Amino acid sequence: MSGARQEERGVHGQIARLARRLHGAAGGSGVQEPSTVLAEITRAAVDVLPDVDHAGVTLVRRAGSGTRPAELQSTAATGAIPELVDRLQHETGEGPCLDAVWQQDTMSISDMGTETRWPRFVAAVLDRTPVRASLSIQLFVTDVELGALNLYSESADPFDPAEVDLGINLATHAAIALSGARRGTQFRSALASRDIIGQAKGIIMERFDVDALQAFDLLRRLSQDSNTPVAEVAAQLVDKDHPDPR
Repeated sequence: MSGARQEERGVHGQIARLARRLHGAAGGSGVQEPSTVLAEITRAAVDVLPDVDHAGVTLVRRAGSGTRPAELQSTAATGAIPELVDRLQHETGEGPCLDAVWQQDTMSISDMGTETRWPRFVAAVLDRTPVRASLSIQLFVTDVELGALNLYSESADPFDPAEVDLGINLATHAAIALSGARRGTQFRSALASRDIIGQAKGIIMERFDVDALQAFDLLRRLSQDSNTPVAEVAAQLVDKDHPDPR
């Protein structure tokens, strides 16, 4: 077996092990936070993919339905370089990551020195960073937010088709694990809200001698009158009745 073939199999094996670890954490009792999942993915990209020197995830919030993204946020960066590249995309209003998340596609720059699609962005990258090639892969799309995994190399022409496939494979596992982590976070938040509402209902029932349905109805009316979520009204009531001693 050739050295290149052995290396490819080794990389695939590392990605598979990472995927099992991420998917297991996202689906088990030890649910990871989304930020932890993203940080592990970007670290793995640099450690596992041969020509990747920097990695990060870009989150883009939509300004409204059917409009171009307006707010760009850099997260899970392996260093200052991915954050700077994101800032340059934000400043110039163009770049491969923005197109990747908006067009739901994979965008690559094989050589910043010859790239012509995003002239203002490319000129800024060449002037202010050591990045000479990039690969942007869409991670997820929601109604209000889009995300992409960005891989950067300090060498030109680093990504052959096999390495692009590896990057897409890694991003696919990242998207699945991130989805599971977000569901876990939402589930824990829902449990916490249910618990605090239950405590508030208990306080109201004891204080005003009403049943559970009447207590919840009172919370709901307070929520509507103050234009505040029920869980937040409940938290305010519990905190006032049993203030945090800290």
